[in-house]
Order: sequence, then structure tokens, then C-alpha cells
Amino acid sequence: SKLAPQDRCHLNGLALVDGRATYVTAVSQSDVPDGWRDQRRDGGCVVDVRSNQVVATGLSMPHSPRFYRDRLWLLNSGTGFFGHIDLEQGCFVPVTFCPGYLRGLTFVGNYAIVGLSRPRHDATFGGLSLHEELTRRNAQPQCALQVIDLDSGDVVHWLRLEGEVSELYDVAILPGIARPMALGFKTDEIQRTLAVDDEGKL
Repeated sequence: SKLAPQDRCHLNGLALVDGRATYVTAVSQSDVPDGWRDQRRDGGCVVDVRSNQVVATGLSMPHSPRFYRDRLWLLNSGTGFFGHIDLEQGCFVPVTFCPGYLRGLTFVGNYAIVGLSRPRHDATFGGLSLHEELTRRNAQPQCALQVIDLDSGDVVHWLRLEGEVSELYDVAILPGIARPMALGFKTDEIQRTLAVDDEGKL
């Protein structure tokens, strides 16, 4: 009903079409502070920001909408499924189940790369159908990257992350980059790191 510093619907994703903001995902259509938490299982939606119309409903914590090859793809995170939106019917079309809470989606050629997280065991992630699907498939949640063939829906490659890392928030492709790294601002690494270009210059 208005802009306010409150987390009402938990809007969490944006898809661009031809460089313009076009679709957003939200966990619910709630209009009260923190109301989205009661709608996590099936209250999620996609909104066309050009017309301010809800174009898909019945989603479970949708995330990472991306418009690619004339199709709106997203992660129906509360279910563990990667898929796309049928904009005419206003519904989610599942393509591939991934054993984790999904966040982060990008594309390379005919492949989607999806980020998986091990769900936290708290009120935010409890009670989702993801847990039921994992049990049905006799699977444990993973923190990983999965590469999905868009034609077959098959997972053709994956990379599991173990140890302290348990959640991923986004996925990005860096073409032509070998051995990328990120420096933290809370340690002194940034003061002791040198970068040398191809000509040997600092």
C-alpha cells in the first residue's frame, strides 16, 4: 500500500529484459510488516513492474528471475526446482530438481548454472516442501553449483562445496578470467596484495 522501511512481501529478485527492469519476485503479497513469513510455502509471486500486475502466483520463496532466450526462468527455492514461468497461464513449469535451497542463476550458451545452499534450520526455511522432496528422493541438502542442460533438464556437471561454506547467494560468469579471487575489507590482505598485468606492470 506504500513504501515503508518494513519487510512486508520480501521482494528479492529482479529480471531485466533488453536492459530494463521488467519482472520481480516476492515471497508473498503481504501488506503487513514481516507478513511474508506466513506465506513461504505457496504465497510467492512474479510481478511485471511495467504494468504493476502479478503475472504468476503459487510459488514457494521464488528467487533469481532471469529472462533468457525469450523465457522467464527462476528458482522456486522452497521446492528445490529450477524452471520457468508460463506467462500465459501464470504458473511455474518445473524443469530440474536440485538438492538444496536455490539462490543464484546464470546462463552460458545452452546451460543454466544454479547455486544450491544447505538450508538453515530455523523458522525461515522450516516447513517448506523442499524437505519433503529431499526425503522422497533419499537425498541430503547440498551447498553446490549445478550445471543444467536447458534441452534435457539433466544436471551435466556439479561442484560441491564443503567445510565452512554452507550458503550461496548468487552466481556469476566471468568470461576469460582464470583464478578469480575476492579480497575482504576486514583483514589486512588488501594491503599486502599485488596485481600484475600481462606486461608485468603493477
